[in-house]
Amino acid sequence: MKVIIFSKVAKEKDLPHIQHLFDTLHANGVQAFVYGPFLDQIRNIINFKSTPGTFDGYIDFSAQRFDFLIALGGDGTILSAITHVRDANVPIVGINLGRLGFLASIEKKRISEAITYLLKRKYVIEERSLLYLESNLPVFGDIRFALNDFTILKRDTSSMITIHTYVNGDYLNSYWADGIIVATPTGSTGYSLSCGGPIIFPNSGNFVITPVAPHNLNIRPVVISDDSVIAFDIEGRTDNFLCTLDSRFETITSRHHLAVRKNDFNVRIVQLQDYGFMETIRNKLAWGVDRRN
Repeated sequence: MKVIIFSKVAKEKDLPHIQHLFDTLHANGVQAFVYGPFLDQIRNIINFKSTPGTFDGYIDFSAQRFDFLIALGGDGTILSAITHVRDANVPIVGINLGRLGFLASIEKKRISEAITYLLKRKYVIEERSLLYLESNLPVFGDIRFALNDFTILKRDTSSMITIHTYVNGDYLNSYWADGIIVATPTGSTGYSLSCGGPIIFPNSGNFVITPVAPHNLNIRPVVISDDSVIAFDIEGRTDNFLCTLDSRFETITSRHHLAVRKNDFNVRIVQLQDYGFMETIRNKLAWGVDRRN
């Protein structure tokens, strides 16, 4: 079995868990390839019992066959990983070294168990849909997809903006707000949730449109089919706005005409057989727990 180890930062508190992962992979005869910038950070502080290969990004999928990408960190690490995986169809295993971790749902204390589960095929693979951004002006290069969400936001402390919104060419609403979020089911537990949006199950086939601090209090999140195309025109007292795809951002202007639709490919997320989406939301959100006792 060949796996990619992907992470962004090697924090000192996480080094014992990183060492444990490499020891476990070596003990089970798993060949590890490490994301180049991360390997540079850990090369002299992790004791490699076998020399790892180097993974430099998307182009490597044309030369090597990998079984899994193991993302070490939080949900943000997985969001970064998919910009390298893209349409390579390699399943992503999220080991949570962060805080909440809806996507990176495997706790660090289960590293050995997780590797055993992978070898014994005791897992399920969830297909997660992405959204794709179209624009009349260049934005985000060739990585114009997002697993969690797309947003349009006001910049800095400027006054609220107006976002004219259309669904399949029909006028929906003009949002006077600090911004707007279009989230996938995966992203429904992220920024959208903190702005009052609903939790959507991963395979629901929806987008949710959630306003950020709307001026009109009767404006609420809207759930629509992910077969829809959602288009936007933007107005404001300033001519610069912020546009994001997951954790990536660019500055746009009122000259940008934007639309989002379902992406042409999905990403694949590994869930261990004993831990699914309902277990994740119950544990992460402390549902069914009486904290008074």
